[in-house]
Amino acid sequence: MSPFLKGIAIGFSIAAPVGPIGVLCIRRSLAEGPLMGLFTGLGAATADAAYGFAAAFGLTAVSIFLVDKQLWLSLFGGVFLCYLGITTLRSVLPNDSVSIASGSRFAAYASTFLLTLSNPTTILSFIAIFAGFGLGAYASYAAASAMVLGVFLGSALWWIILSSTVGFFSTRLSQNWMSWVNRISGTTILGFGVIALAKATASWI
Repeated sequence: MSPFLKGIAIGFSIAAPVGPIGVLCIRRSLAEGPLMGLFTGLGAATADAAYGFAAAFGLTAVSIFLVDKQLWLSLFGGVFLCYLGITTLRSVLPNDSVSIASGSRFAAYASTFLLTLSNPTTILSFIAIFAGFGLGAYASYAAASAMVLGVFLGSALWWIILSSTVGFFSTRLSQNWMSWVNRISGTTILGFGVIALAKATASWI
């Protein structure tokens, strides 16, 4: 299998498990349309590609730095998740006649990019998957670049599938159902944040 195809497989497998980013993507796809959900997922795909870059090019110093700063990154991620959870719980459903601004899409992209980067265990997942595939740092820049591109496209593929599938149902849900979506997703995201903060605090103590 070529490095590009292996990258696609790795990116897809990293993105697919449902976590806080998945919940965010689902909620935004339902409440604000599949394009907003896609921008949410693409932020995570970009961060996945950045971690794939570190693994494929053998940037050991970057990996060590991220693991060394795991506590602070986890605290940042936990606080950010709590903020997003509370914001989701308090959010007002957008009116269908109001279009979503491009700045909001950028904010959706940036928020998930930062959230994914703030999870240093992602780089450990990449290292573990690389070992499972029998991969090491690539000697060829072309092969490493193909791997990184594959990781991004594989991750993006999952987010395209998820956002478009969920977005399909957005026009079929009543306002009452959407209110419940906000409550459930907001509570779930807040729960992820509290768990992240609790783990970070426990490791600190």
